[in-house]
Amino acid sequence: MGSRILVVEDNADNRVLIMDVLDSMDYEVIIATDGEEGVKKAHAERPDLILMDISLPQMDGLTATRRIKATPELQHIPIIALTAHAMVGDRERALEAGCDDYVSKPIDLRELATKLTQYLPS
Repeated sequence: MGSRILVVEDNADNRVLIMDVLDSMDYEVIIATDGEEGVKKAHAERPDLILMDISLPQMDGLTATRRIKATPELQHIPIIALTAHAMVGDRERALEAGCDDYVSKPIDLRELATKLTQYLPS
C-alpha cells in the first residue's frame, strides 16, 4: 500500500468514487463522514494527506481544517479542499482556512491525480 489518505466526505456517492480512484492508485483510504470525525481521525490515524469536503454536517470542512492545522503535530499534513462551491472567493476561503490546495466538484480525476503526486512522496 502507498500513502494514507483521509477522505472527509459526507456524500456516499462521492465517497465511493473517491475511494475507488484512490484504491486504483494504491493509496490506503481512511474515511470520515463529517468534520468532527475528520479531526478525530486526523489525530488518531496521522494520514499523509487529507481530502476535505467543505460542506459537511456537524462541523464544516473549513473549521475542521483550522482545527487540524492548529495542532502542531498535524499541521504538516497537506489538506486539499473538495467542494462543489466553486464560487468566486471559495478557493481563497479554503486557502485562508489552511488548505494547501483546492479541487472543485465534479472532480476531474486527472487533476486530482496530479495534485496527489504533487503532495505525496512517490
